[in-house]
Formats: sequence, structure tokens, C-alpha cells
Amino acid sequence: MDSLFSERFKCARHLNGFSLQDVSDNLGNAISKQALHKYETGDVTPDSDMIGKLCNVFNVRPDFFFTNTNIEIQKIEFRKFDSLPTKEQHKIVEIVKDNVSRYLEVENILALTSEFTNPLKNIEKINSLDDVEKAAETLRDVWKIGNNPISSCIELLEDNNIKVIQIDVEDGFDGMQAWINGSIPIIAFNRIKLKSPDRIRFTILHELGHMLLPIGHLPEKQKETICHQFAGALLFSKSAANKELGLRRNRLMIEELGELKKEYGISIQALAMRARDLGIITKSYCKSFFFMFNQIPDWKINEPIQYQGKEQSTRFNQLIFRAIAENLISINKAAVLKNQTVSEFRQKTLVIG
Repeated sequence: MDSLFSERFKCARHLNGFSLQDVSDNLGNAISKQALHKYETGDVTPDSDMIGKLCNVFNVRPDFFFTNTNIEIQKIEFRKFDSLPTKEQHKIVEIVKDNVSRYLEVENILALTSEFTNPLKNIEKINSLDDVEKAAETLRDVWKIGNNPISSCIELLEDNNIKVIQIDVEDGFDGMQAWINGSIPIIAFNRIKLKSPDRIRFTILHELGHMLLPIGHLPEKQKETICHQFAGALLFSKSAANKELGLRRNRLMIEELGELKKEYGISIQALAMRARDLGIITKSYCKSFFFMFNQIPDWKINEPIQYQGKEQSTRFNQLIFRAIAENLISINKAAVLKNQTVSEFRQKTLVIG
């Protein structure tokens, strides 16, 4: 029984969101669903010809089926995920596991260690907005963020040993956070769904709230509210809000919030909610603000003023090029880590020296 091949076959199937019948159909019904099931149970291992065909169907390299990843994913929590079919949930989890396994492999090649320490480990409970503000201030202090705008939230997390994975799937999934092998924190986001960098920033900091804050005892709706508030507090601190907006306001201009969005990388809508939470505007004014804002339907997703910053996970690629430069891996191995053919990798790579 080949348990490694069977496990990797199942991973490849989930990565593509295929049922066994889908695989059979993509192979032109040259092999039945029942015969494919024997691959997945480990009762049969295909010959090299069939492995080549499976590679074409799954868009993977042959070595994919014989690579032991030793990845166990735990404590998975998703944002806007429950409505997805089980098949799509499996697909997203396998995409994340595949990305993380290659990420960890290149770190291991470079002999890098990345032990994570929760900067909020001494906080015992979060029940109120005041608790959230204190937690955000503590994090800003420990991670030496200050009250200035965060230039890149992804870089901030990765500099503090949290893996950030960017995936592209056409579904309702926004973001997720989980632990790999019990000690490695990861946050993943769906670039296709989120689209704009300010939404990516807010989502990954929202997931950071789920990861770091002691809120397991609270109802789900309250957890979401707290994590929204935490993301807002990190992107636009109370000190910055009072400096930029004042202590009390009767009215806010969309153009004014747009300028702050361009500086702090937080959406106009999140800024209005932040002003409400801090008591800068009243709840009734905030309600009327959103009523007027939502009169233009497209503004909820595509706000009239855009943040021009970038949020993209680049560390994995950087580590691969570092390993090549230090002669620790070949171009062939780099292509394997990128899940590309050698020709695809060479087309996008310029190696000097």
C-alpha cells in the first residue's frame, strides 16, 4: 500500500476542487472513478504514463506525488466561509497547506528559524472596546509600530514570524488563520475576492485579532465585532484619530476621509466606524452617513477614493532567489518549489553571476 502517493493524490484532487468523477472526466474516461478510488486508498499506484496524465489534469509536477510535506493544519478559522460547499473548503485548505509546505522547505534549506511569540500573551480577556484599544496599543508597542501609518501589513506580520499566504480562488472566502504543526501561525487571504489593498490590510489584521486575542469565550457575532475594532485600532490608532479628526465632530466629509484613507490604508467605511467607536461622531450620525454613502451602490465595494499602497506577500520568492544566489538550490529545485516547469521559471527569472 502506497500511503504517500494516496495522500498526495487526494491533496492534488482537493487543490483543484475535483471529485473522483471530475478526474475521470478530465482523463477522457480512460480510467473509471472506481479505479481512481484505489489510487486514493493506496491499494494501487499508477504507472509513470498515468502519473504524467494526472500531472496534466492537476497542473502539478510528477515529484508532487512523492513529496512528504509533514504538514498538519490546526485551529482553522475562516472569515465568510461557512456558506461554501465542503468541496471548496477542502480546496482552500489544501492550497494553503501546499503553499506553506513549500515555504517551510525553502526556510529549512536556508537554515532559518522563525519562532513565534504572541505579543498579547499576558492579556487575560477581551470584553470591551477599551480592552481592544489596550491590546492594540500593546501590540504597537511590542512590535515598535508607533502611531504612524503601517506601510505594509504583510511585511509587519512576516517580520514578526507570521506566515502570510496569498491565494486566488473564485468564491466567497475572504481570509483565514490557522496554526501549522502546532507552533507556526499563518494568515491567508483571497486576493481575487478582496481586490483592493485596503481591504487586504483590514482582513489580515482582522484575522490577526482572531489569532492573538483571548476571545474564545465570546459569541461569534461579538468576536467579529472585536476583531473589526482591533483591525481598525491597528490601522488608525486612537492617538492618530484624535490628531487627524479631532475629539468631537458634527460632520465628516467623504473627501476628508479619502485623504486619510490614502495616508493610513484604511477604507472610508472603516474610518467612519472607527470615528463612531471612539465617540468622535455619534451613532446616529454614523447611521445617516452610511445611509447616504450607500445611495451609490458601487461605493460599498469600490470606494470613490483609492489607496495607492501595495499589499503583496513577497518573502517566499525572496527566499527562493536567496537560496539560488547562495548555491543552495538549483534552478530545477527552485522551479519545484514554485510549482513551475523549469522553462516557466527561467522565463521570469534573471540570474546574474
